[in-house]
Order: sequence, then structure tokens, then C-alpha cells
Amino acid sequence: MRDRLFLSSPHMSDEGYEMEYIKEAFDTNWIAPLGENVNQFEIELANKVGSKAAAALSSGTAAIHLALKAAGVEEGDIVFCPTLTFSATVNPVIYQNAIPVFIDSDYETWNMCPNALEEAFEKYPEVKAVIVVHLYGLSADMDKIMEICNKHKVAVIEDAAESLGTYYKGRHTGTFGDYGVFSFNGNKIITTSGGGMLVSNNEERIAKTRFWATQSRDQAKHYQHSELGFNYRMSNVVAGIGRGQLKVLDQRAEKKNYIFEFYKKELVELDGVEFMPSNEWNTPNYWLSSLTLYGKVRPIDIMEALEKENIESRPVWKPMHLQPFFEKYDFVGTDVSEKLFENGICLPSDTKMSDGDLERVVEIIKGLWVS
Repeated sequence: MRDRLFLSSPHMSDEGYEMEYIKEAFDTNWIAPLGENVNQFEIELANKVGSKAAAALSSGTAAIHLALKAAGVEEGDIVFCPTLTFSATVNPVIYQNAIPVFIDSDYETWNMCPNALEEAFEKYPEVKAVIVVHLYGLSADMDKIMEICNKHKVAVIEDAAESLGTYYKGRHTGTFGDYGVFSFNGNKIITTSGGGMLVSNNEERIAKTRFWATQSRDQAKHYQHSELGFNYRMSNVVAGIGRGQLKVLDQRAEKKNYIFEFYKKELVELDGVEFMPSNEWNTPNYWLSSLTLYGKVRPIDIMEALEKENIESRPVWKPMHLQPFFEKYDFVGTDVSEKLFENGICLPSDTKMSDGDLERVVEIIKGLWVS
């Protein structure tokens, strides 16, 4: 059996940047809980994306949770969420005992449909927050979405877990709303093995989230807590990995783009194949190269053919309103997200893949059209 080709696996820098910062943490004995790597990673990430402040946390999920809390979301509040996403986008809404309402996608972006969002506001005028996701590194149509949300005076949280390095009209995703969230999970474009970052131009609110994330420990000689706290801070070792990874973010985005263009050039002429959308205002990081199939070859056919050759692929996210846990909550839209799920597939997009690896994937897929 040939070596496995992964969908998207960790890729440490050839220069060894990560080990330099990890060694610094060991040499100074600042292993945990915090330290200079955490402080500098927050500054460096905020500077990279153009945000005033950042809080390094244990996961992107933790970042969404604290963003909701910072936005004042409480029990019984309504939060609009895209239905086409991973459950980590929505689970924190439940943590806050709030009520998610799911919004459909559009074909132009694969992300939250502005028309469905406007319809949702007509149905639910009392909304506390809107979570926008930039799926697979594709930017949502932020001008339209922000115009609607500003009109309704509602807080906006951008789940940019999959889109670090993606630009909307020359500006980093995650910096349009009140709060932006990034993930450094093992499969993301850069990784700390696990971890996340919350960014905002509201420095006071970010300081508050750091307080909550460190068990809400009051300034006192003894242990005193006046608010509910969480164990959500990133460790100094993990942050060191992140600092090293951040140095190669642009390289990783360049390779992801190369992978997408390779697949598109080789596969776009196949009957029934349509690639994830591109817009002139969007510069994606192409975290996962994804396409839809509307012919005789179905996503399961490709996934099974690739798996036989030890190659990982996966379906497009199953919409949240179709999930057993979330199906009791309302959904606004038509069937776009369902069609993307039924017809979509994510191809292996690992930045360590060679041209030979890409050719191997392409030949297996092409073979399904001639069999």
C-alpha cells in the first residue's frame, strides 16, 4: 500500500521556525500556562490580519464561545448561523443557552446568502448576533452581509477558522465584524496542533475575554472569582508553534492555490464537474479544493475510488438543519446548502503533496469517466 495522501495535514516549516520558539519556551521554563510566545503570537497574528487586539485560546470553538459572550448573547437570545458549516460554529450558541436559526447558502459564494439573511431578520427582528462563516477559504459577500447587519444593529462574529490568509477586497477575512475567529487545528492552513485566536478592534472586549479564559480570576492575593470563568488560554509551547507557522502562512496559501488550479485545469472539462466559485472580490486561501458533481459520477464514487488507493477525501459539510441534534431549530432559505452537500466533495489539498501526488489523484478521478 502506498503512503497515504491526506486531505490536509500539519506541515511544519522547512526552516524550523517552530522549534526555535519551542526551545525558547523550554530554555526559559515558560511551558505553561502563558509566556512570551503567547503574548507575541497575539501581537503578530493581529498585525498580520490588521486587527487591533487578539486573544490566544485553546481552540477556535472557545473563541466563538467567548465572542458570543462578549457580544452579550445570553439564554433565549437568537443567533443567526449559516447552516453549511461544521458543528463547532454552532455548538457555542448552545453553550450560551441561546437559540440558533440557520441561514441557507448561495451558489455564488457557498456561504451565507444575503437574501436569506434579510428574510430571517423579517421573521426574527430581535436577534442578538450573526455568525458568518468563510467556508473552505471562500469569503462570504461581506459588503452585503455587513450592510444588512448594520441596518439591524446586530453584532457580527466572523468564523474565519478555514480562511486565515483569505482576502475580501484586499482585506483579511475575520476583520469585518465585531469579532473574528481563527483556528489552528491540525488540518488548518497553519496549525499549532490545536488552538484558536479571537481578534477584534475592541481592545477592551479582548482584554475581558482573556480574563474569562483564565478562569475569571480577580486581581487579589487570594483566589477570588466574581464571574464564571473558563480554562481556554493557549499554552506557551503551542503558541511557539503558531509563531513559527505564521511565518510560512503566505507560502501555504500559495501552495493551496497551486493545488486548486492544478485540479481545475485537469478536471474542469469532465462532464458534470463544477468547481467551488471564484469572485473578483475574493482572494481565497483555497484551504480545501472542492467541487460539485452533477452527472453520472457521484461524490461517493470518487471517495471510494480514492480510498482504495489510500487517499483521503470527504463530502462537503452536511447542513446543520439536517443534523439530528439541530433539526429542531428553524431554517431560512431554500435547498442550496442541501444540494451542495449532496453533490459536493473535498479533494486532498495537503500542502506537502507533490505534482506526482496530484497527478495520481487526477488520474484516479478521470478513470471514473472512462470506466
